[in-house]
Amino acid sequence: MYDLILRRGQVVTPGGVGNWDVAIAGERIALIGDAGPDARAVRLIDVAGKIVVPGGIEPHTHLNTPIVMQPGQRLMTLGPEEDTVGMAFGGTTTHLDFCFVNPRIDIPSALARRLEQWRGRSLVDYSFHIALTGALPLATFDQLGDAITDGFPTFKVFTTDILPPHPDRRGSMRLDHGRIHWAMQRLARHGGLMTVHAEDDDLVQFNYERFIHEQRVEGAHLAQVHTNLSEQVSFNRIIELGAASGAGVYFVHVSAHEGVEAVQAARSRGLPVYGETLHQYACFNAEHYKAPRGFCYHTYPSLKFPEDQTALWDGLVRGGISTAATDEFPTSLEVKLRGKRIDDVTGGNVGAETRMGIVYTEGVVKRAMPLQRFAEVTSTNAARIMGLYPRKGVIAPGSDADLCVIDPQIHKRLGREDFHVSDYSPWEGWEIHGWPVMTVLRGKVIVENGRLTESAGYGRLVPRRIDPVMLRRPAA
Repeated sequence: MYDLILRRGQVVTPGGVGNWDVAIAGERIALIGDAGPDARAVRLIDVAGKIVVPGGIEPHTHLNTPIVMQPGQRLMTLGPEEDTVGMAFGGTTTHLDFCFVNPRIDIPSALARRLEQWRGRSLVDYSFHIALTGALPLATFDQLGDAITDGFPTFKVFTTDILPPHPDRRGSMRLDHGRIHWAMQRLARHGGLMTVHAEDDDLVQFNYERFIHEQRVEGAHLAQVHTNLSEQVSFNRIIELGAASGAGVYFVHVSAHEGVEAVQAARSRGLPVYGETLHQYACFNAEHYKAPRGFCYHTYPSLKFPEDQTALWDGLVRGGISTAATDEFPTSLEVKLRGKRIDDVTGGNVGAETRMGIVYTEGVVKRAMPLQRFAEVTSTNAARIMGLYPRKGVIAPGSDADLCVIDPQIHKRLGREDFHVSDYSPWEGWEIHGWPVMTVLRGKVIVENGRLTESAGYGRLVPRRIDPVMLRRPAA
């Protein structure tokens, strides 16, 4: 007796794609194949003609986070009780947010505070990267091993401050390269992974100074401040620090073809280097900044150019880029469009709800991305790199029954009524061919045919441990 059987869907597994049943007992997958005509279950759902993929894993979100772009204002992004509703509708069943550590707070205290903020508030499962920011005391780095043991093995650093200095902005986010290398050595020893926002600080800050001096402050110049060259210089510097320390590196939001090439070159050397891009980077470019609501598409570092979009899609479809993420930073439309200058445009956007559907349309339908590759870049690779696999990110017996069902027959232009977070989406008007219609989290249907069937608090904290193979060579 099963609790749930999804019958006759086109099921995507690491071993192949086939029209199979997925039988679920409790919270785990029990069988993939033919359950037989006499199989009994509390509920049977016919998903013939639809595609069943692993529940999406969103590796990069910023919920309930201070918005520092407008100096002197104390604003926060939307919290998990709001944004994870959109994730559930969009087929995402697990997200990784951030716990920020600065010189005024140590890792255990920051984690305790962040865990309390999420308790009972997330609809989907979750974990946190630990962000190491500012001129941290050296004693903080002695806490990395304990955090890894406690199930938080990924650590984020910024190689630049994304904005120029301002007295009303919060403290510096940048970690100097000496501390980055110091942290990498400890992560290599304890089984942790370094995730990096990589831009060259000297270039970025000089560009801010120069453009402000020249009175070219319009936000349309963002791609000339956060440049392709800055990404190239910083990626290569971080890769060499990782190689010297023996640490694995995961580059967040790769935006330029130079970043793609740097990741691919490092992987060709056998280094455990991974790249993430954002579906908005792959679908929009710097020309979109000139549109009436053009800053809806902005995420730091910046949108780049058509040749960069081509490289990002090539990396997603053919290899070299491991994951498609969002850098989710959800606000209202008014807050999103409040800034107009290169030094105050609000970063991030509302994209987690659309991630699976847009990547399916643009990757699978338009660019012939194989379904197994689609599952990798939206779920499996993130699970493997971040230490969730095989509990998450795969349709296999014994894994959590986290599933996304996509109807490939849905063909429409997205309207405001299709979204469930905030009062805007940068994807309004986008034409899609296929869209998630059902989401299953740990064996329970939480979204079905446009209806939410669970509430905030169903999501659980998931402890993580990275397979050592992922930290020795490029294995995803």
